[in-house]
Amino acid sequence: MKKILLVCLLATISTFAQSNKAVKKTKQSNIESITLAGGCYWCVEAIYENLDGVKSVVSGYAGGKIANPNYEQVSTGTTGHAEVVQITYDKNVTNLDEIFNVFFTVHDPTTLNRQGGDVGTQYRSAIFYKNEAQKAAAQSIINELKKAKIYNSAIVTTLEPLKKFYKAEDYQQNYYANNKNQQYCKLVIQPKIEKFEKLFKDRLKNKK
Repeated sequence: MKKILLVCLLATISTFAQSNKAVKKTKQSNIESITLAGGCYWCVEAIYENLDGVKSVVSGYAGGKIANPNYEQVSTGTTGHAEVVQITYDKNVTNLDEIFNVFFTVHDPTTLNRQGGDVGTQYRSAIFYKNEAQKAAAQSIINELKKAKIYNSAIVTTLEPLKKFYKAEDYQQNYYANNKNQQYCKLVIQPKIEKFEKLFKDRLKNKK
């Protein structure tokens, strides 16, 4: 029930409207990106790949203290990086509010440095903003969620400036699509995708 209330609340907060497609802009000005951390990037990537308006989702690392980290280094939890996805989207089809809507619905923003069985600072809940507008939009939604008391525990999602995004190794990209038969994909990622598809069925790229 709370998931339904969450979606309703976030939909109310969102200023997204399909009618804004009538506003004509140049193609370049319509493209925007945001970097999010919501646990294992395989899960987050697989979800946003299916959201209408998303042009690309790239898994990577952000928020750490060393340059060009690799998966093994980040997995130690000592570099300060989070597993993130950089989402590029068309503002004529979706927008930042809807991106955040999905984010706060499909992961748990109340568990510190973990998502389910994935534990460590690399799995923290975080929004990496690249400008003050993104920071303000993220803070606004977090404030509304706190005010509505949607969660039983405090929201621990951090807002961090995006200083540098490092693309993850090639084998980490499109992981779910390429490894659907693996146990982690079946037991962890698939249930998240099913929840997303149920709650956002009208916003899927390929509506079911």
